[in-house]
Amino acid sequence: MTEAPALRIGTRGSALAVAQTSAFASALRTAAGCDTRLVTVTTEGDRSAQPLTGIGGEGVFATGLRHALLAGQCDVVVHSLKDLPTAPWPGLIVAAIPPRADARDALCARDGLALDALPAGARVGTGSPRRAAQLRARRPDVAPVPLRGNVDTRLAAVARGDLDAVLLAAAGLGRLGRADAITDLLALDRWPTAPGQGALAVEVRAGEEPLVLALDDAPTRLAVTAERRVLALLEAGCTAPVGVHATTDGGVLHLAAAVYDADGRHVLWSVRDVPTTDVPDPADRAAQLVARELLDAGAADLMGVLR
Repeated sequence: MTEAPALRIGTRGSALAVAQTSAFASALRTAAGCDTRLVTVTTEGDRSAQPLTGIGGEGVFATGLRHALLAGQCDVVVHSLKDLPTAPWPGLIVAAIPPRADARDALCARDGLALDALPAGARVGTGSPRRAAQLRARRPDVAPVPLRGNVDTRLAAVARGDLDAVLLAAAGLGRLGRADAITDLLALDRWPTAPGQGALAVEVRAGEEPLVLALDDAPTRLAVTAERRVLALLEAGCTAPVGVHATTDGGVLHLAAAVYDADGRHVLWSVRDVPTTDVPDPADRAAQLVARELLDAGAADLMGVLR
């Protein structure tokens, strides 16, 4: 009997992308009993050293993977959900969202310093407008410094003394085995992160959802769907200064969002709880309530969005 061909799983070539895709592939082999192999795809975001806002921001990592999937170069692609645009892509379906890892941002600083212990004038590297705005809001006496590159490159900038600290996703550090570099974990109730941060999105061609459904986690999908819906309703992109985080507990979906101006001098908050039962679409209901409150309070002007 001929063996079924290995399931080809598309991934970016960065160390983090390969690590998280390899972990997904291992889990899929266990859950579905299939053989897998990784296919590396180079995206526009990988080719360019410019800031993400200068090369389109939204979707610069996802587009290349999606084209490879539609072209038949792979059967499945794995994205970091926070990098995935909120608009659907014709012909493709996010068929699985595995259980989310730590959604928090992490500070990796010299001398084991926490964020509030950084000295005035400290230089903190980040490639995220949202993190830069949050940093200015919390510590207006320190300086965000634009930074790109992989995790090791960013951590090396601290080790060399070029920077006092960097801000990174805790999930990525954990997946790379670099959690030991974390000197402070930033609480989500004060520092909400990018919609979907810590979660993976597993995309397939429409009609091929059964390939990966075994790894879809319903609570994670509900929470991140609410987060991403807020971003869509605000008409904000992946790089907008918006932090959103949702959790489910005891039959309640808790959703909190914050919108910042670029300088971090102004912030708008909205927090809502919606039951996960007796509501046809709790994720959409919570997101509608949060987004409407933020927009009514002037979120579009704060972000500089033309409506």
